[in-house]
Formats: sequence, C-alpha cells, structure tokens
Amino acid sequence: MQTIPTASPSDLNELTQCCVVFLPSDPPRTGHIGFWRPDGGVPPAHAEGSPADLDLILPSADGGVERVPLPVLLLPVRTALPVLARARALPQEHRAAAFWRTAYEMALGFLARGLLLPGLSAGDHDAWRVGPLSARDAELVRELAAAMPPEAHAVPLTADGPPLLPEPERLLRAFLDAIADVLPRSPAAPMVTGGPAYTALEPQRLPALRAWADDIAVGHDAGVRLSLRVEASGLDDAVSQADAPVRFRAVLQVHGQSGPADVMDAAGLWAGADTGRAAFAPRARADALLALRRAAQAWPPLTPLLSAAVPDAVDLADDEIAELLGEGARALAAVGVDVHWPKHLARGLTSHAAIGPPDDGTASSGTATVPSLLSADERVTLSWWFDLGGRELSREELDRLAEAKRPLVRLRDGWVLVDPREAERARTERDRSVAPVEALAAALTGSAEVDGRRVDVRPTGWLEGLRERLTAQDPALTVGRPPGLAATLRDYQLRGLDWLARTTSLGLGCCLADDMGLGKTITLIALHLHRQTDPAAAGPALVVCPASLLGNWQREIERFAPGVSVRRFHGPGRDLTSLADGEFVLTTYGTLRLDAARLAAVPWGMVVADEAQHVKNPYSATARALRTIGARARVALTGTPVENNLTELWAILDWTTPGLLGSLGSFRARYAQPVEGGRDPAAAQRLARLVGPFLLRRRKSDPGIAPELPPKTETDHPVALTAEQAGLYEALVRETLDRIASVDDMTRRGMIMRLLTGLKQICNHPAQFLKEDDPRLAGRSGKLELLDELLGTILAADSGVLVFTQYVRMARLLERHLAARGVPSLLLHGGTPVTAREELVRRFQAGEAPVFLLSLKAAGTGLNLTRADHVVHYDRWWNPAVEAQATDRAYRIGQTRPVQVHRLVAEGTLEDRIAEMLGRKRELADAVLGSGEAALTELSDEELAALVELRGEAR
Repeated sequence: MQTIPTASPSDLNELTQCCVVFLPSDPPRTGHIGFWRPDGGVPPAHAEGSPADLDLILPSADGGVERVPLPVLLLPVRTALPVLARARALPQEHRAAAFWRTAYEMALGFLARGLLLPGLSAGDHDAWRVGPLSARDAELVRELAAAMPPEAHAVPLTADGPPLLPEPERLLRAFLDAIADVLPRSPAAPMVTGGPAYTALEPQRLPALRAWADDIAVGHDAGVRLSLRVEASGLDDAVSQADAPVRFRAVLQVHGQSGPADVMDAAGLWAGADTGRAAFAPRARADALLALRRAAQAWPPLTPLLSAAVPDAVDLADDEIAELLGEGARALAAVGVDVHWPKHLARGLTSHAAIGPPDDGTASSGTATVPSLLSADERVTLSWWFDLGGRELSREELDRLAEAKRPLVRLRDGWVLVDPREAERARTERDRSVAPVEALAAALTGSAEVDGRRVDVRPTGWLEGLRERLTAQDPALTVGRPPGLAATLRDYQLRGLDWLARTTSLGLGCCLADDMGLGKTITLIALHLHRQTDPAAAGPALVVCPASLLGNWQREIERFAPGVSVRRFHGPGRDLTSLADGEFVLTTYGTLRLDAARLAAVPWGMVVADEAQHVKNPYSATARALRTIGARARVALTGTPVENNLTELWAILDWTTPGLLGSLGSFRARYAQPVEGGRDPAAAQRLARLVGPFLLRRRKSDPGIAPELPPKTETDHPVALTAEQAGLYEALVRETLDRIASVDDMTRRGMIMRLLTGLKQICNHPAQFLKEDDPRLAGRSGKLELLDELLGTILAADSGVLVFTQYVRMARLLERHLAARGVPSLLLHGGTPVTAREELVRRFQAGEAPVFLLSLKAAGTGLNLTRADHVVHYDRWWNPAVEAQATDRAYRIGQTRPVQVHRLVAEGTLEDRIAEMLGRKRELADAVLGSGEAALTELSDEELAALVELRGEAR
C-alpha cells in the first residue's frame, strides 16, 4: 500500500479537485467516501482519513474499461461531509465531487422537510433512512442518479470477475440514507431518548425490533403518499333555493409509486380493498398514518382524521375552504400533499397589470407619441385587470366576489371558488401613475414590484412599440457613415453607431461597453456627427475622461472629423466662451469636480463619460458632479462596466438613464444580492432583459468582431522565492497571525490589508518591502531574475514590451535595475503630467525604448501601445478586468503581431491563491461577481492562515 504523507488541513481544498466515490456499509453511517486523483497521484492526507489501494474501473486505451489499482483516501461519511459542503466555493471542482455535493444538498433538503424514518439495516443495526418520498421526490432522485458521472461510482461490485459497477440509483439511495443516519446523532441525542439506539455513532445491534422496524420504515420502500380530493354537494339545490347550503368535504386519497393511476381512497385501503397490489400492501397503512400526521401538522383541519377508525374524509367549513384555496394548499404541498378541486368550479384569482396608454393600434405602427422618458413631469398609467380560472373579470364581477364574503359564489351561470380575502384585496387595487422610465423597466422585464409583491405586467400602446424597438433582434441598419467622418467604419462599428443613434434618439442614455481597442472613440465621434444632422439633437459635445486620454481624444477627433472644432477645458485659462455649433469640449474628471457649475450652464447636445468606471462609486464627488450636467443624450464608454460588483453597473446606468434600475437600495435587494449570491437565476435573467437594450457589450473574441487581430497567448510563470524572500514571508505571516487573534474587528481588517500588501511586496522584491534607499537588486528576487531572462529573449527579437506593476516604488526599482544593465526604458505612473504622458507614448511607439514600465492603475486604460507585442504583469491585481484592460494597451485594433502575455506568480504563496481567485472571477464576471481584496478581510483566522501559508520550499 502506498503511504499518503501527512499534510495540513488546508489541503482540504485539493480534495475537491479529486474524483469522489461512495462506499456504502452496514449500518449506513459507517460508510466511507473515497478521494482519488485522476492522474494516479497520491491524494492529500487528512487527520481522520485512512489510505487504501482500491481497484477502480477506468477507461482503457483500447476504448473499453479495465481495473486500475490507485491510492485512495477514505474518509468516514461524517468527516467527508464538510469537505463536500465547501466544494461549491472552491475552484476546479471535479464533476464527481460536484455530483456527491449535490446529493448531499438533496439529502439536507429532504431532512429539513422531516423525511426521516427509523428502522433496522440488513445486519439488524439501528439506522435512520430518508423517507417516505413523494412521487416528485422519487423522480428527482432518479434524475440525479441518471446524471452520475462514471468516476462517481468507479468502485466495482466484486474484487474479481467482470467489472460491474454499482447501479446509480441504488448507490445514490444508499448515500442519502447514510446522510440521514449520520446527522441526527448529536451528542445530546441520548439525553432525549434515554438510550443509545438511534442516537449513538457506534452501531447498535437490535434484532428484537425487526418486526417493528419493518412496519415503521416500510414507507421508505413502499413510498405511498397522500392527496385530498375536495367534493362539493348541494350545488343544484343552491341554484333553485337561495338559502340551500352547499357542503364541502375533503376525501383522503393514497397514492403508490407506479404512477398517477395508482391511487385509491384511504377508506378502501383500510377496508382491505385491492391490497394485492405491491404499493398497497397491508403495511402501507402505517406509512399513510405517518404521512397523515405530517399533513395534520401542516394544516390542522385534518387533525380529526388521526383519531378516526377509518381516516376517510373530513367536512370543511367556509373559512376552511377559503384557507385551503391559499395558505392551506401551500402548507400541504410543502409536505407532499396535493389538493384536487372539482373541475366544474372555476378558481384561481390572479392579478395582472397593464402599463401604458390603451391599445389603439399605434404600438406596432410607430406613430404613437413617445413622452420624454427622463422627464419627471410625465406620468404613465398602471391599470389592473383580473382573471379567474382563465376568464377576465370586470370590476362589477370582482365587487360581487368581494361582497359575498364566502368562498363559493355564483357567477356567469356557474360556480366559482375564491378566497374572500384575496377578492377583497384585489378590489382595493387602484390604478396608479408611474414615471415613464419605471414603466419602461416594467415593460422590458415583464413584471413590476407593487406594494412589496411582484406582479406580471403587459405593456400597451406606444410603450409596447418602444419595447419592441429596443429588443428587436438584428434590426436593419438605418444609419450609415455620417457626413464629415474621414474614416471607413467596420461592420460591427456601424452596428454600434446604429444602436447608439437609435437609443439616444429616443431620449435614452446608454453604455457602449466594447472591449478595449475595438474603436469606441471613433464610433462616438461618428455618433456626434450623425446627431448634428438633426436640429433636435445637435449641439456641442462634452467628453469627460481621465487626464491621460485628453491627447488621444484630440488626435482622434482631428484625424477622423477634421471639420469639427475641439478644445480642452483643462488647466489654467480654461474657458467655454464662443462655443461653436457641434464643437467637442474635452475635460477631465478632476476638472469636472472643480468646475461642475460652469459646465452645467452649457446646453450640451451630448455628454460622454469615457472610462466610465471612474464613476462606479455613486456617492463619490465625481459621480455627483457628473449628474449635475444636463444634456440631450448621455453616453458612457467603458471596457469594464462591472469590475467587482453589480452596484458599479447601477451607478453607470443610473447616470445614463436615471430611474431605469430603481433606487440603489431596491436594486441591491432585487438584483445585486440574488445574482451575486447565485441564489436566483430568474433575477439574473430579469436583470439581463432590463439592461440589455441600454448596454452594448462586444468582445474581441466574438465571431466577426475583429478577425484581423493576431492571436494572443497568455502564460503564467511560476517563480520560486529566494531564501531571503521566504524568510521575510514566513516571519510576516507568523507575526501578524499571532497578533490578529486578540484585536477588534476594525483593527483586524486593517492588519489583514497590511499583511496582504506586505506579502505581495515581498514576492516582488525584498527591497520594495524593506523600503531600502540604495538597494542591491540582483540575486534577491526570483521574479526579477525571471524578468531578466524574459527581456533577454524579447529584446533579442527586436520586440517591444510593456511591464505592469501596481506599485510605483517597484516600477522605479525596475527602472534602476534596467539602467544598470544598459537596457533603455520609459516609466509612466500616476504622477506623470499629461503632456509628459503623451510624449512618453510617442517615444515608445517610435521605438526609442524597447521597455515601457507602467503603473497598473495609471496606465491601464486609454493608451495605444501597439509597438509592444509582449506584456508582463510583474505582480497580480485583485481584479481580472483591470489586468485585461492593461493587456489591451497592446492587444487592440492596429496590432499586427501575435501578442504574448506573461504573468509572474510567486509559487506556493498568496499569489498562487490570487491566481486561483482571478480564474474564478473571470468565469463569473458577467453574472456573479466577487468583492476583490476587501472580501479577504472577512476571512476566519483558519481561512486567512490557509490563504497566506507559504507552501513548498525556497530555492
């Protein structure tokens, strides 16, 4: 047997990347879960695990299967459950681990509903089992079993002979029973029961209880379930005699497992009728009584049946019928009991809302007058309509239902069933007015929140026509190249221009979120020229951008719109006098904060926020200043509409189209929290429908977007720490973790941030962490040595390279090191003046220096540096979108050579775990987004230690 070496508990993370199998036992709680590596390597150790060599059935080279002996870590079920539970939050979860984690979650759901039965195992041991399961529950088990991957049941049934594998559903059922047999056995359980049976972890052999156990636990095998059939008598008499009573009774029915036809009244079961069927063996009565006890707990009017000699039916009063139409039916459904109503009685009162003007035939014709959607003075009517059993009700009919104050009402020559409380609530609904942009949001999502509940919404009139225009798939292009544009637009740029023109012409703002380098600037210039052809849209355009982009904007405008005036509103002597028609005014976010009042006094035709992620904090002074600038159209430009969380998307779109996403609080509750937590896929779909018409997102990798771009290769380079780096790293971790356990939460968060920053600096170079004034650089950092090797290869091929670091101090150290080696380099950081930045870009593009050192945040956007065909990320930022933006300085339209991206990662350190985190965030960037570095301050002490632990050895 191979020896599995001892490892730290942090290696639990690696267990979820293993294949996982379940090995049942008797009793179920003594089973084991095995972890094995697909590559045949030794799995991580665990303090409570035992190593074993098992024969596993794996694919063979000839396309068949074969027995392969592999080392396996066996964990008792109770020990393995926490490992499976944490797998969802970890990267690269193996599909077999994902299957058994899902099975574990299914078992928890069953147990939370009380589906737990005592019994005896085949070896007469006390054992809890999952059951009885409803028909729907059993179908869910079968569906999950059908999805069992081969690795999840790769242990053969026999040690020799043909390689037969366990049958998936039987194995899954055994696993569910093992979970049920483990979880109720808490240390306090014997104090409640007075003995070890069904409470102790150690198996208890109880053969004397066999007959009792067979009767009690038969539900696990028979699987009978209950339903109620509601019957109404006296309806004909009530038609002819106004005061004739109508009587209701609920008849108890028992269902077997065979299908919908396998049903009989409980009275027949108790009378012994048709008990020859397997599903209704005599023992099934005990199972039915157990189910009835749960049903009576969920809905008390069934309680009299528990003491009846034959639990056949119960008479129901009007108030009980009303309750059964609503909360009662929902409570019974939660324990697997369906309610069947007479088919000839209409029921199911539902509320709907119509929003917009009455349908007058203008919705599809486009002739309806669309109000100003951003005007606070305009209002749109939300009106109610109701249906009962699929038939629309008039207000008069709804009044009759409410005034009857009983569940059974004569309506339209027929009988209807309705909860009087629901009828009264519906009658009190009154039409209301909403802002046009709120109406548009409801039309796009198909629903609206009214008084805390969500209702279906049907748009009418011009609102329906507007919804169709905004959501049209592949609309015909109506805008060609505008006059005055000295460029030929690519097809995707023409489509973007058409989308921008269509959206802004409706008085709506929008966000063009194309990847960096796809030409957002030229598309926006074309939009401005197009809008000048319409007097209602014409006017000067204000572009707000980072200071580093002023020169780029001016050059692009002068190049592609040579007849258009352009001025910079920046620096001393800036002015806005004598603005020409259609002029471009360029300013920075810093100037905007200082001169918002002067800028707000101009009647702008369009305001553009470039690199709009700069206003992702809606409470910042920059964002507040931007909101004060009025314009006929607002357009945001960004390659990263969401960097960390959905609040950033709200901030951008609430500026372009105020009110579309509601208040920030309601947006967080309705969309951000459910979507980011992965709890509500429907919320993600509603949000996509809502923002889709206002956000155009294209990537370079999308088919047909940028086929002329050369290939891009990304490589992670693991780098070993030097002995000096390893010593500093371990000392900082040890010192911080010793201090961190005894401080308050606020101090703790600050210490964690300092720890993370310090560790990243140590990984870069000891001189950066130690803040040395005149350091010796060579031979002290594994990263610096690898950078030297990379530069040697890159410069020998006469290539250009961008080197990004998040620390200006590290960039200066690199500049000094390269100068000592005789390698020309340029350095750009946040303190570089605007004119100097433009000169540095020009010099690099002209080939005056092959190496450009850049600080990540100051130079990660807006620059065109296609002279470089290599990009080096010297250290890792917490957000993959920021790194991607930096890479796009070289990988953009105009690049003709393949681009190679090098990421330096100090192996065995915090940076390894950052790389894993970035991989997960990159996959989830469009739907579920993390909180970056700040989230790490909330880790437990154990999780923090696992994050920063130094693994492996220094060289």
